[in-house]
Amino acid sequence: MTDSQHPQLTALDTDLFSPYRLGPLELRNRIVMAPLTRSRAGAGDVPGSMNAEYYVQRASAGLIISEATNISQQGKGYAFTPGIYTEAQIAGWKGVTDALHAKGGKIFCQLWHVGRISHTSLQPDGALPVAPSAIQPAGKAFTEHGFEPHPTPRALETAEIPGIVEQYRHAAECAKRAGFDGVEIHAANGYLLDQFMRDKTNHRTDQYGGSIENRVRLTLEVTQAVVDVWGADRVGIRLSPVSPANDCGDSHPEPVFTYAVEQLNRFGLVYLHIVEGATGGPREVENGFDLQKLRQRFTGTFMANNGYDLALAIEARKENRADLIAFGKPFIANPDLVERLQRGGPFNDLDRATLYGGDAHGYLDYPTLDESAA
Repeated sequence: MTDSQHPQLTALDTDLFSPYRLGPLELRNRIVMAPLTRSRAGAGDVPGSMNAEYYVQRASAGLIISEATNISQQGKGYAFTPGIYTEAQIAGWKGVTDALHAKGGKIFCQLWHVGRISHTSLQPDGALPVAPSAIQPAGKAFTEHGFEPHPTPRALETAEIPGIVEQYRHAAECAKRAGFDGVEIHAANGYLLDQFMRDKTNHRTDQYGGSIENRVRLTLEVTQAVVDVWGADRVGIRLSPVSPANDCGDSHPEPVFTYAVEQLNRFGLVYLHIVEGATGGPREVENGFDLQKLRQRFTGTFMANNGYDLALAIEARKENRADLIAFGKPFIANPDLVERLQRGGPFNDLDRATLYGGDAHGYLDYPTLDESAA
């Protein structure tokens, strides 16, 4: 976390730390904890007390977006990730949300179907992962046996797609019962909805492939189903228009995502969460387009994400390029990130070796400023 480009900017120069109204919610600041997969769910993909403590430690964020959460076993692509489709998972997450709310925190559940970014060992009955088209992705799946190559997925039949929408609807209902404040539809980073929207991964010839309207159709159907459960003022959506994450891409992303955002406006969603650039990588992408065009078109709150430090966040607010700023990895190593940003640091270093899987080490033991001082 460096602020060398704009060292003159401080917490006094910004409204980043001021309250913000997000639909019916009053956020204590404009800083969002981005969804962060940590692969630490218990048996049955159920969150436990360790997960509750992790989120409580980070309760000072204006809004927390949960780690990506599987809407079904079919939607799972990484070992030890939590679900939100069984009674045990609902109860586990209720422990998290109750503990967080007791500390004044707010949390949305990110609803996740990975599509082809999976492995037979993670799927029900060892089935092939599903996708818009039977195109094998580059890369490897994180399984209980380590990293294994992704298999070639099975293309979904047209008749199966209403069942996918139903998985999202059911998960949205489960998230409501689990006490979340809202939900975020994960339509980014090369997962199922993104796979449908982009032409590198969608070679279909039915009503879900070919034209931009057809490729965006599933995302809109899912959005309708989730809004029907929650109401639009508690539903956000995440898009990554130019990210090559998970071997996804599109030959002409601007018209695809411009159309998607214009159509999403009809729902009145509470926010649009945009990954600016390559997920976890460069903010500027070759042949990318000006993502502020999406900000200008979207009628709700605009949340920006990817590589933000304090200076970049202050600048984005000064120029009104975003309403909320999401921080990812800095929140892993700095549970009290909001306070550290206000005070200009220092910041803990991230231990990449403990990012995924494991126990409390590298999960619950990053010190706060006060603990470091003591």
